[in-house]
Amino acid sequence: MRRKAPELALAAEADLGEGPWWDEQNQDLLWVDIFAGEIHRFHPADGSDSSFSVGQPVGMVAGRRPGGLVCAVRDGIGLIEPGEEVMTLAAGVEASRRENRMNDGACDSAGRLWAGTMATDLSSGAGALYRIGHDLAVNKVVGDLSISNGLDWSPDGSTFYFIDSPTRRIDAYDFDAGSGEISNHRSLAELPHPVATPDGMAVDADGTLWVAMWDGGCIRRYSPAGQLLETIKLPVSRVTSLAFGGRNLDQLFITTARHGLSKQRLASEPLAGTIFCLDAGVTGFAPHLFAG
Repeated sequence: MRRKAPELALAAEADLGEGPWWDEQNQDLLWVDIFAGEIHRFHPADGSDSSFSVGQPVGMVAGRRPGGLVCAVRDGIGLIEPGEEVMTLAAGVEASRRENRMNDGACDSAGRLWAGTMATDLSSGAGALYRIGHDLAVNKVVGDLSISNGLDWSPDGSTFYFIDSPTRRIDAYDFDAGSGEISNHRSLAELPHPVATPDGMAVDADGTLWVAMWDGGCIRRYSPAGQLLETIKLPVSRVTSLAFGGRNLDQLFITTARHGLSKQRLASEPLAGTIFCLDAGVTGFAPHLFAG
């Protein structure tokens, strides 16, 4: 398939744009600017973008079944009530480890939130992946991680995909939707790029995996068996994450970052930190809501 290049959707100039999440009810794209501590709402229909601060670094955001939002912030899991712009910390995660913060996350089909941590100085093995239940109980699922990052599930929900970025690998696990347990850890795909690392991830309705490549200037698409199917280039190097959206869920929204780029690099990448949109040619899924 010959695709059109990704197009500029929002000239956001984010420092570290991340965590895109499609709000199907309102037809908006939620996303975060991590170190600014901001949750944004982008409305593609009119190009408007609004934001509010949660007062600390925020790694991801998603909707809740009762209404409102859930987010993973530096100190743990925050809740935002419908129509409000005030975050309440509802569950602490690694509260004694001030050097760590929460990063990427997503909800499974049962409404459990999966979100991970990492060290702000990128120390190896300092992070973990957690499962947060409906009752806000926090359970560690995988430890000894460095940058807990992109995660998603196969269309039938039987496989859990996960990225610990410095491994330059996509891992897979068997997933029990009833219990929320994972098992049979294996490597699905190696991404042996000398510089780039895999970041956010999204799975489409065909079961293929779309992976954002930090410092790679591209998205890579993999089959469920781990075969590289396609590489889609972007005019920026720090591609952070992606999510399916649009009325037909066939638009791929892509977040990017300016964080850590020198003045010279920024001059050569004027679109760094913006949000792009790609006509994906396939459909995705409406994301699951947090049941807590």
